[in-house]
Amino acid sequence: MIAHFGSILGFLPSLVIYAVYRDRGPFTAQESKEALNFTFPLTVIAIVANLFSLIPVIGWVFSIIVVLIWLALTISGVYAGIQVNKGRPYRYPLNLRLFK
Repeated sequence: MIAHFGSILGFLPSLVIYAVYRDRGPFTAQESKEALNFTFPLTVIAIVANLFSLIPVIGWVFSIIVVLIWLALTISGVYAGIQVNKGRPYRYPLNLRLFK
């Protein structure tokens, strides 16, 4: 649950939880890996967009993209965390599944 709620901070909380607690059980491993797979690509895109937002003329477009990515991470993470807290496994609809 914390791995999903941690999406507000990017992929670091889910990475730490996956690395440290994945041996606690299959549900913990599954959900922390799911959160990591969802947050990692979006965090990388947000970092790149932050760098592009420094461009003088068109930087405002990338700033808006960063805000939208952060909102998507936050809303999706909170919803997933609520579902997992109820004991239901959650799979994000659009997820790359980079970590197997």
